[in-house]
Amino acid sequence: MHIEVGYRPSQAMAKVVLGPGEQIRAESGAMVGMSTNIHMETQAQGGIMKGLKRMFGGESFFQNTFTAQGGQGEVLLAHTLCGDIVTLDMNPNGYFVQSSSYIASSPWVNIDTKVGGFKSFFAGEGVFVLQATAQQPGQMLVGAFGGIQELQCDGNLVIDTGHLVAWDATLNYTVGKSANGWMASWLSGEGLVCHFEGQGRIWIQTRNPNEYGSAIAALLPPREG
Repeated sequence: MHIEVGYRPSQAMAKVVLGPGEQIRAESGAMVGMSTNIHMETQAQGGIMKGLKRMFGGESFFQNTFTAQGGQGEVLLAHTLCGDIVTLDMNPNGYFVQSSSYIASSPWVNIDTKVGGFKSFFAGEGVFVLQATAQQPGQMLVGAFGGIQELQCDGNLVIDTGHLVAWDATLNYTVGKSANGWMASWLSGEGLVCHFEGQGRIWIQTRNPNEYGSAIAALLPPREG
């Protein structure tokens, strides 16, 4: 499998080149186009119960598996929001992924839903994050709203929860207030932040989807009736 990402960073799209018999699994709705020799199969990954758990984590109940038949094939994939896409190479430790950032992965990559801390509930960003693990080498595509910046955590780092895309599972993290108290955090306009500890990488997005949505909503005329 070979992945090329074009139109970066604001309108990124991934071209996935599959050899004969190779597969990639993607979120429902991520496919932009595909070769005529690509076979697409839709199913709830891991059964009904895991599918429901994934849905509560912000993912689709169903996922699509694309298989190249009779020769090389191509699949075009994109993120829901305007922004960048990066390819993460799977490693023994795996990654944590903000639930709406996951796009696709090698079919043997296990995507599980984890509780991300009850405080994130109040930020409107969900109480779940995704954990991606694999027993063999593979790749995963994650997308962002805006550009993607890779940061290195060397001890401690604080990131606004609305700007998180993914991070190495070697890092410990807790979700908490951006200031000393809830009122101060609210007045600061920063809300909740994620405190990271350890050694590892963090991928952030340059724009916050929730803040952007609120800004656009404030400009819309009020609904009538």
